[in-house]
Amino acid sequence: MSRSALVENVTAMLEDAGFLVSDRCAIRPKSFDIAARRGKDVLLVKILGNIDAFDAATGAEMRRLGTYLNATPIVIGLRTRDEDLKPGVVYFRHGVPVLSPDAAMDLFIEAVPPLIYAAPGGLYVNIDSEVLEDAREERDWSLGRLAKELGVSRRTVSKYEDGMDASVDVATELEELFEEPLTSPVSVLDGAEEIQDDGDAPEKPEVDPADEPIVTVFTRIGFEVHPTDRAPFKTVSENEQERQQVLTGHSEFTRTAKKRARIMSSVGEVTRTRSIYVVDERKRESVDGTAIIEKSEMEAINDADELRDLIMDRGEDPEEVA
Repeated sequence: MSRSALVENVTAMLEDAGFLVSDRCAIRPKSFDIAARRGKDVLLVKILGNIDAFDAATGAEMRRLGTYLNATPIVIGLRTRDEDLKPGVVYFRHGVPVLSPDAAMDLFIEAVPPLIYAAPGGLYVNIDSEVLEDAREERDWSLGRLAKELGVSRRTVSKYEDGMDASVDVATELEELFEEPLTSPVSVLDGAEEIQDDGDAPEKPEVDPADEPIVTVFTRIGFEVHPTDRAPFKTVSENEQERQQVLTGHSEFTRTAKKRARIMSSVGEVTRTRSIYVVDERKRESVDGTAIIEKSEMEAINDADELRDLIMDRGEDPEEVA
Protein backbone atom coordinates (compact mmCIF):
# COMPACT_ATOMS: atom_id res chain seq x y z
CA MET A 1 0.00 0.00 0.00
CA SER A 2 1.34 3.44 -0.93
CA ARG A 3 1.78 6.01 1.82
CA SER A 4 -0.80 8.30 0.19
CA ALA A 5 -3.35 5.49 0.22
CA LEU A 6 -2.50 4.73 3.84
CA VAL A 7 -3.04 8.39 4.80
CA GLU A 8 -6.39 8.38 3.00
CA ASN A 9 -7.45 5.17 4.78
CA VAL A 10 -6.47 6.46 8.21
CA THR A 11 -8.24 9.77 7.54
CA ALA A 12 -11.42 7.94 6.48
CA MET A 13 -11.24 5.70 9.57
CA LEU A 14 -10.94 8.69 11.92
CA GLU A 15 -13.82 10.46 10.19
CA ASP A 16 -15.94 7.29 10.53
CA ALA A 17 -15.05 7.32 14.22
CA GLY A 18 -16.50 10.83 14.55
CA PHE A 19 -13.30 12.88 14.43
CA LEU A 20 -12.98 16.24 12.74
CA VAL A 21 -9.83 15.76 10.64
CA SER A 22 -7.59 18.51 9.28
CA ASP A 23 -6.23 18.75 5.78
CA ARG A 24 -3.09 16.73 5.20
CA CYS A 25 0.11 18.62 6.03
CA ALA A 26 1.63 18.16 2.60
CA ILE A 27 4.53 20.62 2.96
CA ARG A 28 7.97 19.60 4.23
CA PRO A 29 9.39 19.53 6.78
CA LYS A 30 6.50 18.09 8.76
CA SER A 31 6.32 16.29 12.06
CA PHE A 32 2.68 15.19 11.73
CA ASP A 33 0.41 14.43 8.78
CA ILE A 34 -3.03 15.27 10.16
CA ALA A 35 -4.66 16.67 13.29
CA ALA A 36 -7.96 15.23 14.50
CA ARG A 37 -10.44 16.05 17.26
CA ARG A 38 -13.38 14.24 18.80
CA GLY A 39 -14.80 15.99 21.82
CA LYS A 40 -11.92 16.68 24.17
CA ASP A 41 -9.59 14.21 22.47
CA VAL A 42 -7.13 15.88 20.09
CA LEU A 43 -4.62 13.86 18.06
CA LEU A 44 -1.53 14.76 16.08
CA VAL A 45 -1.05 11.79 13.77
CA LYS A 46 2.02 10.69 11.84
CA ILE A 47 1.30 7.97 9.27
CA LEU A 48 4.09 5.70 8.02
CA GLY A 49 4.50 2.47 6.12
CA ASN A 50 7.64 1.59 8.10
CA ILE A 51 7.78 3.10 11.59
CA ASP A 52 11.58 2.83 11.63
CA ALA A 53 11.55 6.01 9.52
CA PHE A 54 10.27 7.89 12.58
CA ASP A 55 13.32 9.65 13.97
CA ALA A 56 14.15 11.23 17.33
CA ALA A 57 13.83 14.82 16.08
CA THR A 58 10.32 14.19 14.77
CA GLY A 59 9.35 12.43 17.99
CA ALA A 60 10.59 15.37 20.06
CA GLU A 61 8.70 17.86 17.90
CA MET A 62 5.45 15.89 18.13
CA ARG A 63 5.76 15.66 21.89
CA ARG A 64 6.39 19.41 22.16
CA LEU A 65 3.42 20.20 19.93
CA GLY A 66 1.27 17.81 21.94
CA THR A 67 2.10 19.78 25.08
CA TYR A 68 1.46 23.17 23.46
CA LEU A 69 -1.83 22.14 21.78
CA ASN A 70 -3.11 19.78 24.51
CA ALA A 71 -3.02 16.93 22.01
CA THR A 72 -1.84 13.33 21.96
CA PRO A 73 0.92 12.57 19.47
CA ILE A 74 0.49 9.18 17.84
CA VAL A 75 2.00 7.20 14.96
CA ILE A 76 -0.04 4.81 12.84
CA GLY A 77 2.10 2.47 10.78
CA LEU A 78 2.19 -0.87 9.02
CA ARG A 79 5.48 -2.53 9.90
CA THR A 80 8.85 -2.36 11.60
CA ARG A 81 11.85 -3.82 9.80
CA ASP A 82 10.44 -6.86 7.99
CA GLU A 83 7.63 -7.53 10.46
CA ASP A 84 4.05 -6.28 10.39
CA LEU A 85 2.86 -4.49 13.51
CA LYS A 86 0.72 -6.77 15.61
CA PRO A 87 -2.95 -5.89 16.14
CA GLY A 88 -3.86 -5.05 19.70
CA VAL A 89 -0.30 -4.01 20.59
CA VAL A 90 1.08 -0.54 21.36
CA TYR A 91 4.64 0.13 20.24
CA PHE A 92 6.76 3.16 21.07
CA ARG A 93 9.18 5.26 19.09
CA HIS A 94 10.97 8.16 20.76
CA GLY A 95 8.30 8.57 23.41
CA VAL A 96 5.33 8.45 21.00
CA PRO A 97 2.76 5.60 20.99
CA VAL A 98 2.56 3.62 17.75
CA LEU A 99 -0.44 1.57 16.55
CA SER A 100 -1.21 -0.56 13.52
CA PRO A 101 -4.29 0.48 11.50
CA ASP A 102 -6.19 -2.48 13.00
CA ALA A 103 -5.27 -1.47 16.55
CA ALA A 104 -6.26 2.13 15.76
CA MET A 105 -9.62 0.96 14.39
CA ASP A 106 -10.23 -1.10 17.55
CA LEU A 107 -9.43 1.92 19.71
CA PHE A 108 -11.25 4.66 17.81
CA ILE A 109 -14.19 2.82 16.19
CA GLU A 110 -14.82 -0.11 18.55
CA ALA A 111 -13.69 1.73 21.72
CA VAL A 112 -11.49 -1.25 22.59
CA PRO A 113 -8.12 -0.01 23.85
CA PRO A 114 -5.04 -2.22 23.50
CA LEU A 115 -3.97 -4.34 26.44
CA ILE A 116 -0.45 -5.21 25.27
CA TYR A 117 2.60 -3.06 24.68
CA ALA A 118 5.96 -3.85 23.15
CA ALA A 119 9.13 -3.07 25.09
CA PRO A 120 12.70 -4.36 25.04
CA GLY A 121 12.50 -8.05 25.83
CA GLY A 122 9.04 -8.78 24.48
CA LEU A 123 5.35 -8.04 24.95
CA TYR A 124 3.95 -6.84 28.27
CA VAL A 125 0.68 -5.91 29.94
CA ASN A 126 -0.39 -3.66 32.80
CA ILE A 127 -1.25 -5.73 35.85
CA ASP A 128 -3.93 -4.19 38.06
CA SER A 129 -1.96 -4.58 41.27
CA GLU A 130 -4.91 -4.08 43.61
CA VAL A 131 -7.05 -6.66 41.81
CA LEU A 132 -4.15 -9.13 41.88
CA GLU A 133 -3.56 -8.65 45.60
CA ASP A 134 -7.28 -9.00 46.35
CA ALA A 135 -7.51 -12.18 44.24
CA ARG A 136 -4.52 -13.72 46.01
CA GLU A 137 -5.84 -12.87 49.47
CA GLU A 138 -9.30 -14.23 48.62
CA ARG A 139 -7.60 -17.55 47.83
CA ASP A 140 -5.70 -17.21 51.09
CA TRP A 141 -2.47 -17.67 49.16
CA SER A 142 0.80 -16.31 50.44
CA LEU A 143 3.25 -14.49 48.18
CA GLY A 144 5.38 -17.62 48.32
CA ARG A 145 2.51 -19.86 47.20
CA LEU A 146 1.74 -17.68 44.18
CA ALA A 147 5.44 -17.43 43.34
CA LYS A 148 5.67 -21.22 43.35
CA GLU A 149 2.63 -21.52 41.07
CA LEU A 150 4.19 -19.06 38.62
CA GLY A 151 7.72 -20.39 38.87
CA VAL A 152 9.14 -17.01 39.89
CA SER A 153 10.61 -15.51 43.04
CA ARG A 154 8.55 -14.20 45.94
CA ARG A 155 10.14 -10.81 45.31
CA THR A 156 8.86 -10.80 41.72
CA VAL A 157 5.29 -11.45 42.88
CA SER A 158 5.65 -8.64 45.39
CA LYS A 159 6.73 -6.34 42.55
CA TYR A 160 3.64 -7.30 40.53
CA GLU A 161 1.51 -6.23 43.49
CA ASP A 162 3.51 -3.00 43.74
CA GLY A 163 2.68 -2.13 40.12
CA MET A 164 5.36 -3.81 38.02
CA ASP A 165 4.07 -4.95 34.64
CA ALA A 166 4.25 -8.57 33.52
CA SER A 167 4.97 -10.42 30.33
CA VAL A 168 1.99 -11.62 28.32
CA ASP A 169 2.76 -15.23 29.31
CA VAL A 170 2.81 -14.44 33.03
CA ALA A 171 -0.36 -12.35 32.79
CA THR A 172 -2.14 -15.17 30.97
CA GLU A 173 -1.05 -17.64 33.63
CA LEU A 174 -2.24 -15.33 36.41
CA GLU A 175 -5.66 -14.93 34.84
CA GLU A 176 -5.96 -18.70 34.39
CA LEU A 177 -4.99 -19.25 38.03
CA PHE A 178 -7.52 -16.78 39.43
CA GLU A 179 -10.12 -17.17 36.65
CA GLU A 180 -10.65 -13.41 36.28
CA PRO A 181 -9.17 -10.53 34.27
CA LEU A 182 -6.24 -8.86 35.99
CA THR A 183 -4.95 -6.57 33.26
CA SER A 184 -5.78 -2.93 32.53
CA PRO A 185 -5.69 -1.29 29.08
CA VAL A 186 -2.97 1.03 27.84
CA SER A 187 -4.25 4.61 27.95
CA VAL A 188 -3.09 5.62 24.48
CA LEU A 189 -5.10 8.87 24.48
CA ASP A 190 -3.18 9.98 27.57
CA GLY A 191 0.13 9.21 25.89
CA ALA A 192 0.43 5.85 27.67
CA GLU A 193 2.10 7.70 30.53
CA GLU A 194 1.58 4.81 32.92
CA ILE A 195 4.07 2.61 31.05
CA GLN A 196 6.73 5.02 29.90
CA ASP A 197 8.92 7.60 31.50
CA ASP A 198 10.25 9.99 28.91
CA GLY A 199 12.22 12.07 31.37
CA ASP A 200 12.51 15.77 30.77
CA ALA A 201 10.47 17.49 28.06
CA PRO A 202 12.35 17.78 24.75
CA GLU A 203 14.29 21.02 24.38
CA LYS A 204 12.80 23.84 22.32
CA PRO A 205 14.45 24.71 19.02
CA GLU A 206 16.06 28.11 18.59
CA VAL A 207 14.02 30.98 17.17
CA ASP A 208 14.72 31.61 13.48
CA PRO A 209 16.57 34.96 13.40
CA ALA A 210 14.12 36.17 10.73
CA ASP A 211 11.25 35.57 13.17
CA GLU A 212 12.79 37.37 16.16
CA PRO A 213 10.93 40.69 15.59
CA ILE A 214 7.60 38.82 15.57
CA VAL A 215 8.51 36.81 18.66
CA THR A 216 9.45 40.09 20.35
CA VAL A 217 5.98 41.48 19.66
CA PHE A 218 4.23 38.39 21.05
CA THR A 219 6.41 38.47 24.16
CA ARG A 220 5.81 42.18 24.67
CA ILE A 221 2.01 41.78 24.61
CA GLY A 222 2.02 38.90 27.12
CA PHE A 223 2.44 35.70 25.13
CA GLU A 224 4.75 32.78 25.77
CA VAL A 225 6.22 31.79 22.41
CA HIS A 226 7.14 28.22 21.46
CA PRO A 227 9.25 27.92 18.31
CA THR A 228 8.70 24.84 16.15
CA ASP A 229 11.10 22.92 13.97
CA ARG A 230 9.06 20.63 11.70
CA ALA A 231 5.54 22.05 11.72
CA PRO A 232 3.62 23.95 9.02
CA PHE A 233 3.77 27.00 11.32
CA LYS A 234 6.78 28.78 12.80
CA THR A 235 5.55 29.22 16.38
CA VAL A 236 2.77 28.41 18.81
CA SER A 237 2.11 31.39 21.08
CA GLU A 238 -0.15 31.33 24.12
CA ASN A 239 -1.51 33.90 26.50
CA GLU A 240 -2.99 32.13 29.51
CA GLN A 241 -4.55 35.30 30.92
CA GLU A 242 -6.48 36.03 27.73
CA ARG A 243 -6.88 32.31 26.89
CA GLN A 244 -5.50 32.88 23.42
CA GLN A 245 -3.41 30.51 21.34
CA VAL A 246 -2.01 31.57 17.98
CA LEU A 247 -0.25 29.61 15.25
CA THR A 248 2.11 31.87 13.34
CA GLY A 249 3.71 31.66 9.93
CA HIS A 250 6.15 34.11 8.40
CA SER A 251 7.62 34.46 4.91
CA GLU A 252 7.09 36.21 1.64
CA PHE A 253 3.55 35.84 0.35
CA THR A 254 4.23 33.05 -2.15
CA ARG A 255 2.22 30.08 -3.40
CA THR A 256 3.88 27.95 -0.72
CA ALA A 257 2.91 30.53 1.91
CA LYS A 258 -0.72 30.22 0.81
CA LYS A 259 -0.52 26.44 1.20
CA ARG A 260 0.93 26.81 4.68
CA ALA A 261 -1.77 29.33 5.62
CA ARG A 262 -4.49 26.92 4.48
CA ILE A 263 -2.97 24.07 6.48
CA MET A 264 -2.64 26.35 9.53
CA SER A 265 -6.31 27.28 9.25
CA SER A 266 -7.35 23.63 9.01
CA VAL A 267 -5.15 22.59 11.94
CA GLY A 268 -6.37 25.61 13.89
CA GLU A 269 -9.98 24.57 13.37
CA VAL A 270 -9.19 21.14 14.81
CA THR A 271 -7.09 22.37 17.73
CA ARG A 272 -9.29 25.44 18.35
CA THR A 273 -6.46 27.90 17.87
CA ARG A 274 -6.31 31.06 15.79
CA SER A 275 -3.70 31.47 13.07
CA ILE A 276 -1.88 34.38 11.44
CA TYR A 277 0.61 34.63 8.63
CA VAL A 278 3.02 37.57 8.72
CA VAL A 279 4.24 38.95 5.39
CA ASP A 280 6.17 42.00 4.23
CA GLU A 281 3.41 43.07 1.84
CA ARG A 282 -0.20 42.00 2.30
CA LYS A 283 -2.15 41.21 -0.87
CA ARG A 284 -5.31 39.86 0.78
CA GLU A 285 -7.09 39.83 4.13
CA SER A 286 -6.90 36.11 4.88
CA VAL A 287 -6.41 32.62 3.48
CA ASP A 288 -9.16 30.21 4.54
CA GLY A 289 -9.45 31.89 7.92
CA THR A 290 -5.75 32.51 8.55
CA ALA A 291 -5.35 36.27 8.97
CA ILE A 292 -2.69 37.85 6.77
CA ILE A 293 -0.83 40.61 8.64
CA GLU A 294 1.97 42.82 7.39
CA LYS A 295 5.12 42.84 9.46
CA SER A 296 4.79 46.61 10.03
CA GLU A 297 1.22 46.09 11.32
CA MET A 298 2.42 43.35 13.63
CA GLU A 299 5.16 45.51 15.10
CA ALA A 300 2.63 48.27 15.84
CA ILE A 301 0.35 46.03 17.96
CA ASN A 302 0.25 47.17 21.60
CA ASP A 303 -1.69 44.50 23.45
CA ALA A 304 -3.32 41.06 23.17
CA ASP A 305 -6.79 42.53 22.62
CA GLU A 306 -5.57 44.50 19.63
CA LEU A 307 -4.10 41.35 18.11
CA ARG A 308 -7.30 39.42 18.75
CA ASP A 309 -9.42 42.12 17.13
CA LEU A 310 -7.17 42.18 14.08
CA ILE A 311 -7.35 38.39 13.72
CA MET A 312 -11.13 38.35 14.09
CA ASP A 313 -11.50 41.19 11.62
CA ARG A 314 -9.53 39.35 8.95
CA GLY A 315 -10.05 35.68 9.73
CA GLU A 316 -12.69 33.44 11.21
CA ASP A 317 -12.71 32.56 14.88
CA PRO A 318 -12.20 28.74 15.12
CA GLU A 319 -14.53 28.58 18.12
CA GLU A 320 -17.35 29.75 15.85
CA VAL A 321 -16.39 27.33 13.08
CA ALA A 322 -16.17 24.28 15.35
